[in-house]
Amino acid sequence: MGSTVRAVLVTADLERLLAFYTGVLGAEEVERVPAEGTPFYLGLRIGDSALGLVADPAVGTGSPGRILLSIDVADVDGLLPRVTAHGGAVQGPPNDMPWGQRVAHVHDPDGNTVNLTQDVPGPPG
Repeated sequence: MGSTVRAVLVTADLERLLAFYTGVLGAEEVERVPAEGTPFYLGLRIGDSALGLVADPAVGTGSPGRILLSIDVADVDGLLPRVTAHGGAVQGPPNDMPWGQRVAHVHDPDGNTVNLTQDVPGPPG
């Protein structure tokens, strides 16, 4: 299951980010390099998309502000308690957007911005 473009997050704490993305979004680990021992790279599958995690103990955490992951989910409101339970931070309440999505802005444990999005039905036609 390859992807033409794959978002890859670099982190000083690979296991912490793995726990966040598996615990909140149900990500599945599909690749580990090296296969034995301490991994340098973890390939995850979230729905039909790929996300990579790379270990680099020298990288800092915080609000990078240059990348935003937008992830479609079935229930934005239902996931918010799991965000904080897995070390992330909710930036405010979810909002219904005029383009037909409910959106919550969160940060993963490293401070990366993640938008959780859910399609909402439009007004009856």
